Amino acid sequence: MGFLGWTAATGGLLLLMTLASGWIKRGPVTAFALYLAAGVLCGPWVLNLLQVDIAAHAELTAHLTEIAMAASLFITGLKLRLPLSHQGWRIGLRLAFPGMLLTVGGMTLAAHYLAGLSWPMALAFSAIVAPTDPVLASLISVNDASDNDNLRVSLSSEAGMNDGSALPLLMLAVMLLTGHEELSLNMFGHWALVDVLWAIAGGMGIGFVLGRFVGQYATHLRHTHQDVAPNDFLALALIALSYAAAQALDASGFLAAFAAGVGLRRAEMRVISRQPADDFSDSEHRPPAEVLVNPHIRHSAGETNPASSVGLVVGDALSFGDTVERLFAAGIIIVLGITLAQHWDLAGLLMAGLLFLVIRPAAVFIGTTGIKAPWQQKLIIGWLGIRGIGSINYIAWAYTHGLAGEEATHMANMAITLIVASVVLHGMTVTPLLNWRQAKAAARERKKE
Repeated sequence: MGFLGWTAATGGLLLLMTLASGWIKRGPVTAFALYLAAGVLCGPWVLNLLQVDIAAHAELTAHLTEIAMAASLFITGLKLRLPLSHQGWRIGLRLAFPGMLLTVGGMTLAAHYLAGLSWPMALAFSAIVAPTDPVLASLISVNDASDNDNLRVSLSSEAGMNDGSALPLLMLAVMLLTGHEELSLNMFGHWALVDVLWAIAGGMGIGFVLGRFVGQYATHLRHTHQDVAPNDFLALALIALSYAAAQALDASGFLAAFAAGVGLRRAEMRVISRQPADDFSDSEHRPPAEVLVNPHIRHSAGETNPASSVGLVVGDALSFGDTVERLFAAGIIIVLGITLAQHWDLAGLLMAGLLFLVIRPAAVFIGTTGIKAPWQQKLIIGWLGIRGIGSINYIAWAYTHGLAGEEATHMANMAITLIVASVVLHGMTVTPLLNWRQAKAAARERKKE
């Protein structure tokens, strides 16, 4: 099929997804599952129009997934407007760190004893499949900055932070697998100080400072110059600068992108808190600045105040970031469907069953011990730990850092199979589970009345 044929096929797929968006939102099949099916259809199993090997194109895969991850993490952070003391944040922290370590530990044991992987390779596999995905988690993450749902906040904050605990473990595993000498105390100390402590603290600090500073300065310039022109590139600038600055300083670029979104949101909250109470219909609850912006402001000559200026800044960032995230996510999931034929491994389904039904739920319940939350909520969080593009990025990262051999191929095939199982199973159950939860909440409200 030539260039025009592929152009027409791409346009047809995008048009179909757009027209069917309402049905997809209500039904059990997600957009990501349909993109996956489109990839399988084009791949060797069906039409054999394309053959893509993630391992053979690891460097390109790593860069594309990095862009998608960074954009998604930034948008996730930007939508989290609740204070850090909120229970959703506290649950997210527990899931991203102690919960993640428990998940990796459980999966390492399973991969070693049931799949026959060596201890270092089992650790690499577990670090790849343990973290939840910020891109595909958009199905269950916060809808917007006004969303204060405890479940969504917990899953969003976990997805934003779990790279801080999972990626260092993958780095340790790759170091053990590719090193020509045994792990010494000096090497372990360097890993603990630089790849763990500094990566987490440095990434969060760099991203937050950049996000807050740029947000406040951009708001000041817009208000001073009465600027209402669209500025879609602000999100791209913050994502690129925070990620690059953190990586250049050996900190976590993914955490920096997430923290940049959080920092920009905190800049918006600071501007809003300084506005006179009379400017809001409800002085007790001040809504996000982007919902206060008059949609016709760009076509009028009216003056802007600081609230509307920061609303334009945040609104532009959300719009552009969402578009970038969805475009890259669609393309990568289609490629995942194409490459599945070359990376299918039944052992991955066994690992998926253990992770989804036993290890992840157990890690959630143990990791959140002491936090008073309904057991149904913990059960849903334990199930809805969707895996996706982040895990693909980790596989590509491992290949580009020296991972090779038959055992590495077996491990990657298991991981890719598990990711596909997650996209299908978690995607199919998201809507029914959330609808059931909403119905239970509505029933409780009616009983109170």
